[in-house]
Amino acid sequence: MADPRGFMKYEREHPTRRDPAERIRDWNEVYPGGPAAALLPIIKTQAARCMDCGIPFCHQGCPLGNIIPEWNDQVWRDDWEAASDRLHATNNFPEFTGRLCPAPCETACVVGINGDPVAIKGIEVSIAERAWDDRYIQPQAPDWHTGYTVAVVGSGPSGLAAAQQLTRAGHTVAVFERSEAPGGLLRFGIPEFKMEKSVLDRRIRQMKDEGTIFRTGVTIGKDITWSELRSRYDAVVVAIGSTKPRDLPATGRELDGVHFAMDYLPQANRVARGKKVENQILATGKHVVVIGGGDTGSDCIGTAIRQGAASVTQLEIFPAPGEDRPPHQPWPTYPAVWRVSTSQEEGGERIFEASTSEFIGDEEGHVRQLKFVEVRPNGARGFAPVEGSEKVIPADLVVLAMGFVGPETDALVSELGAGLDQRGNLARDDAYMTDVEGVFCCGDAGRGQSLIVWAIAEGRSCAAGVDAFLSGGSKLPRPIGPQERSMTV
Repeated sequence: MADPRGFMKYEREHPTRRDPAERIRDWNEVYPGGPAAALLPIIKTQAARCMDCGIPFCHQGCPLGNIIPEWNDQVWRDDWEAASDRLHATNNFPEFTGRLCPAPCETACVVGINGDPVAIKGIEVSIAERAWDDRYIQPQAPDWHTGYTVAVVGSGPSGLAAAQQLTRAGHTVAVFERSEAPGGLLRFGIPEFKMEKSVLDRRIRQMKDEGTIFRTGVTIGKDITWSELRSRYDAVVVAIGSTKPRDLPATGRELDGVHFAMDYLPQANRVARGKKVENQILATGKHVVVIGGGDTGSDCIGTAIRQGAASVTQLEIFPAPGEDRPPHQPWPTYPAVWRVSTSQEEGGERIFEASTSEFIGDEEGHVRQLKFVEVRPNGARGFAPVEGSEKVIPADLVVLAMGFVGPETDALVSELGAGLDQRGNLARDDAYMTDVEGVFCCGDAGRGQSLIVWAIAEGRSCAAGVDAFLSGGSKLPRPIGPQERSMTV
């Protein structure tokens, strides 16, 4: 245990962010020098707040099963190498989760029952960054090769985790990515101000040094059929994510200027990295409306503000959450409480209990206004409009950020005969294998839209299933089963 009285002696402190007026002028991370550097002055006292409780519910809150009290104690004792070893034993990419995960571990923290929980997420990213700085993180090439080959389709967090685990198990792994560079939404969906792409690039270099092969600009089902891929490799892992966006069939949806978030964000990410994008969707000088209150919507807000939007409004159909846990979401569950993201901190207006009814355009067919109506929860019927509550607001650019409805499975079903579950995701068994022998699935493609920490956990577990299929058994860790659902998120 770190400091036996630490959770009573020290208050939770937050790392200082750059001033919003400064940071909206660039695309760098919102913390000066990165989140780990910002937390460094207070890291020891924050680690000391871990009470090493008899039953560490933070383990249950984390799908990866991170052994959090141990690395908190090691940070307190300045044993950063041991902390890195313990952290990487359960998480391939803690520098990703330490920036992007909503930290269900913290809402399950015992200290958080009647106070502020331990700053687990910040400590995690600090360990990871210290490990990179001190070169504790090195390529882990396998001692021997099995002779088996595996194709991983998709290079988001689940695909990368599966690929790294399988490479380290001695298999020859090729990762196929349809974009020009690996990373999936980590590269093209997450803005630079949340995670600079140099953080992703160094992990990709490590994987390449370990022996993982990356084939970019290849679309399976178009450049190579799924059947051809299956015949060329001993096993295939489908990690294509859940990329079909949820649409909004309101009047005027066909107008120019109404776009999905994943049409808008990838362009901005490419430009922020110095690439040229023809006919880029830009918020500059426009009244922007973002429909959807999740992380993707927040990313669109920060992007639009940095592009110089005239105004930004975020619409959310649900009521505004309260400051305290609602009674139906007691500790250690993940509660719906009032949160302000770094992007929302930078500006814009948030309107809750609002349902879009119409997009209004000009004579040239471009959206100029948006009409919405106030709604109230109506039990099983969803939401009921409030009579006489219609409002019209300026809208030169509308971004739909309402989540995703499932993976793109048409080619998989038609070419391989893969089956789907009731939610339209790829069906798989307890070993993560689909209905097609030797074809496995992990991440959002099988689970549905979820968190990065679940994606990595599924990738690690799927790798164990693939390894057992090829080798007759596996020593790779298996954090979760494919049917498990989080108690916390």
